[in-house]
Amino acid sequence: MTDGVEKTTNGVTVVGRLGQSIVMGKVGEKLGIDFGISTGDNFYKKGLATPYDPHFKDSFTNIYSANSLQKQWYCVLGNHDYRGDVQAQLSPILRKIDSRWLCLRSFLVNTDKKINPKHLKFDWRGVIPRNKYLTRVLKELRCALRESVGKWKIVIGHHPIRSIGHHGQTKELITLLLPILEAYNVDMYINGHDHCLQHLSSITSPLQFFTSGGGSKAWKGDFDYLDGGGDDEIKFYYDGQGFMSVELTPTNAKIAFYDVSGHVLHSFNSYQLYYTYSTEM
Repeated sequence: MTDGVEKTTNGVTVVGRLGQSIVMGKVGEKLGIDFGISTGDNFYKKGLATPYDPHFKDSFTNIYSANSLQKQWYCVLGNHDYRGDVQAQLSPILRKIDSRWLCLRSFLVNTDKKINPKHLKFDWRGVIPRNKYLTRVLKELRCALRESVGKWKIVIGHHPIRSIGHHGQTKELITLLLPILEAYNVDMYINGHDHCLQHLSSITSPLQFFTSGGGSKAWKGDFDYLDGGGDDEIKFYYDGQGFMSVELTPTNAKIAFYDVSGHVLHSFNSYQLYYTYSTEM
C-alpha cells in the first residue's frame, strides 16, 4: 500500500459516503497521508447520471479541496451507486476531470430482496449473470491474495461482513468471502454501508472488521449487539458521523476513528493484538 513516496509510515483516510472534508483535511495534513479511500455510496442517493454529472464536482472535487487531500483516491461502489449509471463512475472521463479519482467495481451482494423493484432501478451491466460474475470475482480475489507479498493484507468492500449497525451482518459475505479472508491471513476488512463507525475483532484469527460509514449521515441508536457481531468481539461502536485513518509500518498498524470535530474516539494498535493472539495459540 504505497504511492511511491518513501516513508516509514503510510497514512490513509477512509470515509464512507463522501463527507467530513474540513476535519479530514486537518487530519490528513497531520498524518501526511498517501491516499484516501471511499467505501461506497459515493454519490447519494442515486449515483451519477453521466460522467459529466455536476454531482461529481459538487460532492467530490469541490468538497475535498484541502491540500492534504490532493492525493489518489480509491473508491468502491455501494448499492446506491448502482441506482445511477455505474459506468459513469468507472469511466476514464472522471479521471480527466479530477485525476485523484479511481473507482473500482466491488464484490456485489444481493441485499435488496425486500425492496419493491417497481420503485427502484439498478444498473446491473457487467455483473450478470450473477453466479458467473461472483465465481470470477472470488477467483480473482483468491489469486490476488495468494500472490500478494505485502506485509499487510487489507480488503475494502461496501457491505459489512460483521456489523452491529442497522443492516447487521451480511450472511452471503460470511459464507463466500470470510473463508477466503481467513485462509489467506487478511489483516483487515474495511467497509461502509452502515451509517456508523465500528470495530469488531475476530476471536478465531487476527482479522479485524472496521466500518467507516458515517461520512455524511448517521443513524442514532440503531444497533443490535446480540446478533450483528456473531461470535466476534465488539471493540467499538459509534452511532454518529466521522471517519477513520490507517497508519502502516512494516511492523505495526494503527487505526483511529474520529468524530466531526477531529477528536479520536477509538484507536487500535496491532502490537497488542498479535502479541495476545500468538501467546493464546
